[in-house]
Amino acid sequence: MTKILRKLSLLRYQAQMRENYTLTRLYVEADLSQGQVIDLSKDQAHYLGGVLRMTTGGSLRIFNGRDGEWEAQLTDISRKSGQMKVTRLLREPYACPDIWLCFAPVRKHRNAFILEKATELGVARFQPVTTQHTQYGKLRLDKMQSQIIEAAEQTERLDLPELKDPVTLEQLLGDWPEGRTLIFADEVGDAKPALETLKEISSSCALLIGPEGGFTPQERDLLREQNFVIPVTLGPRILRADTAALSLLTLWQSVQGDWG
Repeated sequence: MTKILRKLSLLRYQAQMRENYTLTRLYVEADLSQGQVIDLSKDQAHYLGGVLRMTTGGSLRIFNGRDGEWEAQLTDISRKSGQMKVTRLLREPYACPDIWLCFAPVRKHRNAFILEKATELGVARFQPVTTQHTQYGKLRLDKMQSQIIEAAEQTERLDLPELKDPVTLEQLLGDWPEGRTLIFADEVGDAKPALETLKEISSSCALLIGPEGGFTPQERDLLREQNFVIPVTLGPRILRADTAALSLLTLWQSVQGDWG
């Protein structure tokens, strides 16, 4: 019954998604309800008024990651400021599956790729993890958050992935929540194929991808000592960190996620 209800919910979601899809879509932080007036930020006003050349009376879609998607009408717009009024609910809230992506930071443009594509693929939480081979540990979380928001706007998501502060691998494992399985892409060793493993898991999951250069032998030993950790292999070739992240996430979505 649960699977049937989830399927019906997804079908309704997809049908509603087609409604007014041509309208510009914008993320806002404010709570959303009918009749509410929202001030545009300077960047939003510049984008709507200066880049898209929208004028007073123009309609757009807005969401905040909590209250679904709403239609709004511009009541005032210039290149530096503006306001819009929330007019009607278009889509009820719909959350993506509860899958976390834990990843060691890589180069800036590769981090951006991971954030963008994993948001498109339905990740619920991003957890940066510092390892021994991590070379790019200094992160601009505000910039990363902007990249997540932009990807959510473009991919029709109604929720927003959570971005956590970076932690060390030891902190990640020490504070791991009970009842959630951590699957890590193991470049060496005798791990089972990822797809085969994912089909056997029934608990909530998180995926862990190592840095450029991989995990050290000590880190691999530490991971394998944890009873909530399962190593998997992604095939005979060594994948880049961003390729590995999206490959493993794609496999998880095809077996455990909302693709079916």
